[in-house]
Amino acid sequence: MGRSRRTIPEELLLLALDPTTGTTAQPQSLDLGLAGAQLVELALAGRIAPDGDRIAVVLPRPTGDPTLDSALELLRRRGSPVRAVHWIGGPRLGLRQTYLTHLERCGMVHAVAGQMCGVLPTTRYQATDTAISREIRARLDSAIRTGVPPDPRTAALAALAHAVGLGKHLYPGNEGRSSRSRLRDLIRHDPMGGLVAHAVMDVQNGVAAQPRRAPAAGRQPGTRAAEPAAGVPAQPSRRGSMARVGAR
Repeated sequence: MGRSRRTIPEELLLLALDPTTGTTAQPQSLDLGLAGAQLVELALAGRIAPDGDRIAVVLPRPTGDPTLDSALELLRRRGSPVRAVHWIGGPRLGLRQTYLTHLERCGMVHAVAGQMCGVLPTTRYQATDTAISREIRARLDSAIRTGVPPDPRTAALAALAHAVGLGKHLYPGNEGRSSRSRLRDLIRHDPMGGLVAHAVMDVQNGVAAQPRRAPAAGRQPGTRAAEPAAGVPAQPSRRGSMARVGAR
């Protein structure tokens, strides 16, 4: 995989970075979204493919991206297709920090050291080239504004942005309501992105024990399913696992 193109996990993280505070929006759900974004990127690279609500490895050859290849190897070791909701809901310790460190190494963000309450060391991240973030945002804005079906990468990014709750960060307030709705509707333009986005939302809602059912007649793509079946335990909220305090 050539490194001239940013990966979907990288773009999702750049979208989530607040340019003013240097923190990430929706940090807990973002961890799930990054795991899901890896699946979408591997699918676009031809390494995995959806098999119902499961993910199957179809080409175990490395992509050249160490973080993606680590995920690919873990999937290969499973030996059989794994449900997307189980994969995304699994432990992903340090994944967000791994991508922040990678973006820093590539020169796309820089770390700013600080202190919390004058005692605890913190690290925040500022984008070094805001043009990159603007270009990513412009692709989403164009898809929302024009209604023209976006390319698969943008469609998947939109689906994941909606799934992790970035809509209110990107399009805040009452004036952003219609844009948030259209962002959600973009989920239908990429099957893999839609599968992964629904899995991310299911993990957040505690729907991990039952296979996903087909949407009921008349239900719009991207809307939530009914409440979890009785007996399905709710997942505990995930805390962002960070190597350094305050990198949120």
